[in-house]
Amino acid sequence: MSQRILLVDDDKDHAESVADVLQVRGYEIEIAYSGEQALARFIEVDFDVTLMDVRMPGMNGVETFFHFRKLRPDAKVIMMTGFSVDELLRQATEGGAVGVLHKPFLMSELLSILNEIKSRGLVLVADDDRIFATSVADLLKLHGYRVGVARTGDEALIKLEANTVDCLILDLELPILSGIEVYQALRQRGCEFPIILVAAYPLEARDKSVEAHQQILFKPIDPALLLEAVDQALEARARVAA
Repeated sequence: MSQRILLVDDDKDHAESVADVLQVRGYEIEIAYSGEQALARFIEVDFDVTLMDVRMPGMNGVETFFHFRKLRPDAKVIMMTGFSVDELLRQATEGGAVGVLHKPFLMSELLSILNEIKSRGLVLVADDDRIFATSVADLLKLHGYRVGVARTGDEALIKLEANTVDCLILDLELPILSGIEVYQALRQRGCEFPIILVAAYPLEARDKSVEAHQQILFKPIDPALLLEAVDQALEARARVAA
């Protein structure tokens, strides 16, 4: 599960040298050379971490950072600066920036911060119950997971095709395509990520295609139990991949 990093810096040479080092270590890197370009990509792609230079022409790094936080309050951004810009850095750190690197910095400093904030994986919550989906998403984000939400079965399949998901929490009673239909479609495709099924009543789980599936949780679900199920599913997957 490699981290996807957006590197934002108008210094092309610096950006490319940092990107080269991170790519060798298995990170997926995309470079943006301005705040405007970074914002456009951030809207389209769910990055794990952003490395953001403070001083850039046009929209500076702190302004870009606050746009990011409006779009995704849980966005993880590390600020980079080669100047004495204490006021800008204060605004960024008070606004939730997870770290500051002063150029020129050692790669060991950057790698240490990235390791500390490493995402535990991307979980898609497919459930049309808005309150349930929001509460589950908040719980998982609090414990270091990235989270996507789908309200219908067909939306879940579209998001699964567009993103590398590490775990799926799937309600059996989704509109348009039911959770059982989504589950069947994924098994036919040979998906390898763990699926945690959610049902309102035990009767919903009596489909032959899912009755052997061991990970079914019935609402109302204890948050600790759900978190434990996700943790164990991803730990088991990591052991198999190792």
